[in-house]
Amino acid sequence: MNYLDVRQTAEKWGVPERRVTALCRNNRIIGAKKEGKNWLIPDDAELPLDGRTKEANEEKADSLSRQTTVGYTAVGARARAFDKFKQTYGKEPQNVAFTPYRICPIGAHSDHNLGKITGFAIDKGIYIAYGPKMNGVIEIKSLQFPKRAQWHVAEVPQVKENDWADHLRGATIALNARYPLRVGLCAVIDGELPIGGLSSSAAVIITYLSALAQLNGISLTPTEMITISKEAENRYVGVSCGKLDQSCEVYCRKEQLLYLDTKDDTFELIKTPESMKPYEIAIFFSGLERSLASSKFNMRVDEARSAAYSLMALAGMEYGKFEETNLRDVPYEVYLKYKDKLPVNFAKRAEHWYTEYQRVEAGAEAWRRGDIEEFGRLSFESGRSSIENWETGSPELIKLYEIMTHTKGIYGGRFSGAGFKGCCMALIDPAYEKEILEQVEREYLEAFPNLKGKYSAHICHTADGVRL
Repeated sequence: MNYLDVRQTAEKWGVPERRVTALCRNNRIIGAKKEGKNWLIPDDAELPLDGRTKEANEEKADSLSRQTTVGYTAVGARARAFDKFKQTYGKEPQNVAFTPYRICPIGAHSDHNLGKITGFAIDKGIYIAYGPKMNGVIEIKSLQFPKRAQWHVAEVPQVKENDWADHLRGATIALNARYPLRVGLCAVIDGELPIGGLSSSAAVIITYLSALAQLNGISLTPTEMITISKEAENRYVGVSCGKLDQSCEVYCRKEQLLYLDTKDDTFELIKTPESMKPYEIAIFFSGLERSLASSKFNMRVDEARSAAYSLMALAGMEYGKFEETNLRDVPYEVYLKYKDKLPVNFAKRAEHWYTEYQRVEAGAEAWRRGDIEEFGRLSFESGRSSIENWETGSPELIKLYEIMTHTKGIYGGRFSGAGFKGCCMALIDPAYEKEILEQVEREYLEAFPNLKGKYSAHICHTADGVRL
């Protein structure tokens, strides 16, 4: 494939260079990629239409119907993974697996204490182009990291190597414990959006498991996929995550809100009412990346669990092992009675958990009514509690959140993911898409000019979860 730079593309299309750059940043040009500080655009790429016009919507629908693989949009990441595989191994991959990223508008930081969550899968995600290795060797390359990883399905290093592939080593161990593996794989991975905040680690694990299971003739149930993926992060990588990420990426369906109780895994897919105002999902990347395992994520989880343990002791309740204690086991009335006796940090974590539980229930009801303004307000409230009570958020993410709260056309939003770096998500009115993108970028880069070229914004839509 041949590429043009921004100037050449602008001349070809007869538009300003800044427009081409903006289209690249907003993921509007299929196949465009960034190398260093420069954008490269395929020489056969076409100028996208204005997203607010009827013609653009019709063109978008046609494009989606032409560019699908197993029901998913085939954009640049799929093509890059496919081409790199062919270049590396001299043949086309046997298949390309896909798992979407996810967002959680309400319910953040509650699943690890058996709370309730809401979530959507979005139409961007992780692709793995793969083929079999009959000798049992795993050989896998991510286009977002420099190091190629290799191990044998039956001889996975027991000590993690502290690189991106640890998630997949852990997944191999967890799958092999249930289904003895014989066939390995060679694969190339690529993602459609920057790393951080959209549960890309869970998406990578699920996509990898889908491929490895298929090559070994294994049919995983949704419950097995979620359990194995979570186990890989908990036991091998060392991240104390709950089921939120994996459940969204497996259970979600297009135009339906996932409403999940992580205590018993019961869930409801709430259809978007026809009466609801139109919405899109905006993702604003701060320009910062983060590693969960090295962040304060685990500390926050332990503080919430410590709050539960302390409340049980103060109330004279029976309790067992610390790691098996959750705030869900403590009645709200007990929390209200004894919260003033908790250490300040423990009390804040508990306050977030209990109020978030209430917000999720109220949010599910708002979605059923088609009241996106109320749902958005609750999402903003969730974000505020994450800042004040869960105490997450870098200065950059907090600034993005604050900008969103006063930007016309944004119904609601919050940090996405752990909340230390990464991105914010927002539900927006499509009629204000252009103005929202311009205002958020302008105000954010005025505050953090050093992140110009690293910050990016993307418009997404709800999507189906992984196909097993």
